Amino acid sequence: MLNPLDHTGKTILVTGASGGIGSQVCLSLSRLGARVILVGRRTDTLEETLKTLDGTGHVIRGFDLLEAERIQGWLRETATTTGPLDGLVHCAGRQLTQALRFLRPDDVNDFLSLDIRTGLCLAKGLRQNGVHATTSSLVFLSSVMGLVGHPGKGLYSAAKGALIAMTRSLALELAPEGIRVNVVAGGYAPTDTTRRMENAQTPEQLATLTERHPLGIGSPRDIANAVAFLTGDTGRWITGTTVTVDGGYTAQ
Repeated sequence: MLNPLDHTGKTILVTGASGGIGSQVCLSLSRLGARVILVGRRTDTLEETLKTLDGTGHVIRGFDLLEAERIQGWLRETATTTGPLDGLVHCAGRQLTQALRFLRPDDVNDFLSLDIRTGLCLAKGLRQNGVHATTSSLVFLSSVMGLVGHPGKGLYSAAKGALIAMTRSLALELAPEGIRVNVVAGGYAPTDTTRRMENAQTPEQLATLTERHPLGIGSPRDIANAVAFLTGDTGRWITGTTVTVDGGYTAQ
């Protein structure tokens, strides 16, 4: 029986592949049979992710995504080497909790660049002839903070909410070219980065955070499973959608 989650024969590029959600996405896709292109600034940490993957043929591509003006050419060059992309998953991003009174104007540009400017340039690069396969899937990683509010998350929510809005318009524009565009809004799924944030919270704060997730705290694998659903044939008729994976956080 055909498994629509089988990614055998698919080539999928993943940004932010050196750790956190990105490394788990790479692992999950490789276990489903995909050939993964791992993207990040540091090739040494990408090598660590590569060691965990199943299968062969995976490729490391060191690149600074903040160099947005180079993304189109870089994607063309990448596809020349690896073949057209069946999927692109933009996991690269940063965490931020900062009270409004401490926010500087420069912080806004710096923080929005990786989500919005880079995201738009990745979409523009993917749509080039020869870069994407006949049908391809573009997935952005957002957050429940793009759907609900929280003190100190103004800038972070702005970036994640913009990704969600951007996805709907890109989905309509790129559908004629066979590119599906969706976004995964995740709840709290601890990674090494977020565990460092946990150390700065009191037991009471952590308990409150857990209570806000009716199904309990998630894991990076929960997010990666949703990504795999969208990049696989399971997602062939889904575009312009926000898949919320949050243990019930936004149901309240």
